[in-house]
Amino acid sequence: MEQDLSKTKNTPKITAADVVEYLRNEPNFFSQNPEALTAISSPDSGQGYKVINFQNVVINKLRDSAEEFKQERKDLLLTARTNQQSLSRIHECVLAVLASKSFEQVIHTVTTDFAVMLDLDMVILCIEANDEKMRLLDTRGLVVLPEGEIERCLGAEKRVSLRGDITGEKQIFGAGASLIRSEAIVRLSISSVTPPSLIAFGSRDPLRFDAGQSTELVTFLACVLEHVISTWLDIPK
Repeated sequence: MEQDLSKTKNTPKITAADVVEYLRNEPNFFSQNPEALTAISSPDSGQGYKVINFQNVVINKLRDSAEEFKQERKDLLLTARTNQQSLSRIHECVLAVLASKSFEQVIHTVTTDFAVMLDLDMVILCIEANDEKMRLLDTRGLVVLPEGEIERCLGAEKRVSLRGDITGEKQIFGAGASLIRSEAIVRLSISSVTPPSLIAFGSRDPLRFDAGQSTELVTFLACVLEHVISTWLDIPK
């Protein structure tokens, strides 16, 4: 005990000059340790209002910057987790279609299982045909569209369309269109000899898809699906 007290007595006292000198030598101290700002207090009013105002502005600015930094870090972590979750879901879909034992199972996986894997409300596979009216086939989620409908949705060259805060395309989502509040529509280029086709993802969440989002993952999934379908149908590219 006496030895500890002796050490305490012998420990040199840190002076204000020591602190100032340290901060001069470590200009990034507060940016690297923003929590230290919360312990800073303003000088007494007797020191003159000009100095007080200046120091208050600096301190408040530093505190605001620290809070902004914390929020940006939280947002960055949330975005990273969301992206990782989306990537894992896409990988699950890819593995599912690659594991299919027949063309019929591929279609079933896409039109039934994808919605569960991707946490969506509807996933629809569409092809164009000569029929005047759209009709649902026996396979749930597989829709025949009138000729020209895909070009109407995507234009002549566009590959992907992401839309948020909308009502879903009735031609694509049928009776479920009123439920859909955001959608991702991706053109499928299966073969030069197959009719135009697309895959549509729909969600009741109006913020799930929007035009500002990246399209790499959904495009990758569409490319895998094109390859799998053309392989099962044994048709030339």
